[in-house]
Amino acid sequence: MAKKKIPASISLDLDDQWSYMKVHGDEGWETFPSYLDVVVPIFLDVFDRLDIKITFFVVGQDAAIEKNHKVLKSIIDRGHEIGNHSFHHESWLKTYSKEKIEAEIEMAEEAIVKATGKRTNMFRGPGFSWSSDLLEVLQKRNYIFDASTLPTYISPLMRRYYFAKSKLTKEQKESRKELFGSFKEGFYPLKPYFWKLENNTKLLEIPVTTMPFFKLPFHQSYLLFISGKSKWLMKFYLRFAILMCKITQTPPSYLLHPLDLIGGDDVPQLAFFPGMDIKSEKKLEVFETALQILKKNFELLPMSAFAKNFTANLKEKTPGAN
Repeated sequence: MAKKKIPASISLDLDDQWSYMKVHGDEGWETFPSYLDVVVPIFLDVFDRLDIKITFFVVGQDAAIEKNHKVLKSIIDRGHEIGNHSFHHESWLKTYSKEKIEAEIEMAEEAIVKATGKRTNMFRGPGFSWSSDLLEVLQKRNYIFDASTLPTYISPLMRRYYFAKSKLTKEQKESRKELFGSFKEGFYPLKPYFWKLENNTKLLEIPVTTMPFFKLPFHQSYLLFISGKSKWLMKFYLRFAILMCKITQTPPSYLLHPLDLIGGDDVPQLAFFPGMDIKSEKKLEVFETALQILKKNFELLPMSAFAKNFTANLKEKTPGAN
């Protein structure tokens, strides 16, 4: 009798072309240039081939643009689900007031339901940005989970690298100084847990999984970077991360981004982003390889099913929200 696989969730932060340009400090992002009509059908076809259903975290601003409605609705029509990725996709969301956070969440909700016909109750912050105010807003609005934490010690290094490659002014860098969080993010749990909030309520947190013990990221963007050096090394790194998850009984929450599938040959405006020197065809090959390895080792689920699977059995932890 086959041994039951550990569940794992698959999600995709559907960051659009303009959002990368905005964070990078490029001109022209205000016209909201988009690649959604190119990248979404590619993802949907791959997921059909692999028989995988996932959660797409959609930016409200994209959902508010009528020309995007058809492609966003196709996500629902093909059997996937949609989460809230904020309205303006600003990685300094944690610096917002509580009132501004709630307005941001509500605007995105309304735009998403108008575009897709589905109201979402799942959230991930842009740039892994979160705060206690955000968690309380989500709980108040009956969200079933937050998925904004990335438990890794290298957050400051990630931010420093991004700033070095950006065109941001000193003032813009100052406003984005919380991008990716701080060193202490590495001390947060890897397994799903409940936040205990100040108003004596709780909210499920599903962290983006990093490698147990080492807390090194292994979501698709990192695997893609490693594959540029060696495909063998990429597969070894992923399989080692999977082994660590199995040893520690950590159910992975695996993260995808649009640039995991499209390269600088399709979007030359984003050539500054790591991995954009890898052609789209090569990215597709690496993507399918990684997903096949994950599917062999885990029961892959969209995030709502993943949350439902664990909510009743989780031991409550209270690391505290900052």
